[in-house]
Amino acid sequence: MHRLARTSALVVTAAALVFTAGAVLGPPEPTTPAPALADAQAIASDRRTGPASEVRHGTASAGRPDPAPGAGQGGRPGAGSHGPAAGSDGRAAGGSNAGPGAGPDAPIGPDRAGETIARAQRRLRDLPKDYRTWAELGLAYVERARVTADPALYPKAEGALRRSLAVRPRGNPEALTGLGALANARHDFAAARDRARAALRDNPWSADAYGVLADAHTQLGDAAAATRAVQRMLDLRPGLAAYARASYDLEQRGDLAGATALMRRALDAATDPADVAFCRNQLGDLAWASGDPRAAGAEYAAGLAAAPSYQPLLRGRSRVAAATGNLTAALTDAATVAARTPTPDSLMEYATLLRLAGRTDEAERQLTLADAAHRLFEAGGGRDDLTGALLALARGDAPAAVRLARAEYARRPFADVADTLGLALHTAGQDRQALPYARRAVTAGPRNAAYAYHLALISLGTGDLPTAREQLRRVRALNPYFSPVDGPTAARALAATEAQP
Repeated sequence: MHRLARTSALVVTAAALVFTAGAVLGPPEPTTPAPALADAQAIASDRRTGPASEVRHGTASAGRPDPAPGAGQGGRPGAGSHGPAAGSDGRAAGGSNAGPGAGPDAPIGPDRAGETIARAQRRLRDLPKDYRTWAELGLAYVERARVTADPALYPKAEGALRRSLAVRPRGNPEALTGLGALANARHDFAAARDRARAALRDNPWSADAYGVLADAHTQLGDAAAATRAVQRMLDLRPGLAAYARASYDLEQRGDLAGATALMRRALDAATDPADVAFCRNQLGDLAWASGDPRAAGAEYAAGLAAAPSYQPLLRGRSRVAAATGNLTAALTDAATVAARTPTPDSLMEYATLLRLAGRTDEAERQLTLADAAHRLFEAGGGRDDLTGALLALARGDAPAAVRLARAEYARRPFADVADTLGLALHTAGQDRQALPYARRAVTAGPRNAAYAYHLALISLGTGDLPTAREQLRRVRALNPYFSPVDGPTAARALAATEAQP
């Protein structure tokens, strides 16, 4: 598998990028007519009556729908959408319910995962006590579950990894790292952290174990520990997996310029089409988060030229189409992604666009499928109350959304979870209770337009017009295109608040 060339100078440069603040990017300012202030205040109350607005899926509204290894929906070390998991290169920050990737270097597709599984099975028929191959088989099952959105493979992954430990109970960091990656995929981030720590006690130089540890710390809300783990991974093996996590770490702290610089470095070294597609997708997501849909679209197009079947690129292209007014093209791409990788986040994103197009019955069917996909994830040993909360919000069930978001936040006070809990409380009419969570999300994700928008909604609900105006201006400056539903609403609300003294 392709690896990036690495030198001592490269390590120093990467490390410097992780800890150096980048420039703030500003998008164009939309122009909208100034409605009455009552229109802005109505935004807050409307959120309490049903799913009229878009429900954010993981980090999709923030601009990273690609599965973040170990993350929640949509995104990167996520989930989301949440760096990649154990040695893989998917972005953590919220990923799909299928969980994070788990290869030794760059992201691999379903065929390559299948080839790894077949090769390991053949070897184990001849050498049933080869503990390293059992661990490799388990990791390959985790990766295949991610790229095929099939959590039914998680029990197979666990069986192979535990068989590896049974063959070699001590001195087996490969199996421990694999179990950590599996725990991240199932959203058991505390267990993933503990497994990674155990692997590092056996092998303090394991870059893969540091990757698992970084993903777990990110989702548990320990940003400082996540940064330390990412830095150690960079020091040990500055390849695509490390660059992806370091880029996500910078993005989480608001340094989109630094995050982009790291992904450009990775792209410059990439030669395999899958690696190029992955890097282009991350660069597209970063351009999107910066409020530049044209640049994002160019990155997605370049990625699709390298790897036409790479689904995250279609998701990105769908967002760009929706933002630029081409709802038909957006629906076409979203339908393709939902059919090929039917995760809860992809299905909910499709439902949002269908609702925007007035096709409410079809949107309801997609939400029913998302419910079923979520149940399959839990049947595979996962737990994801964040997705449960988002599904409840999409259905207009505010009490259930609050209950589920509170449960998730108790396990992991990650920014995405805090934001969802604040939004759920707001939808339930509990704006004052929602404020601390919305503020925490904005503090932890200073360049996330969706977080700022939700804080504006909650501030309007409490009657705090100055804060609402400040946050709506922030949305305009960060990414006025962050949502095809809520973006235009934010612009109208800002015009209303700016019309007031």
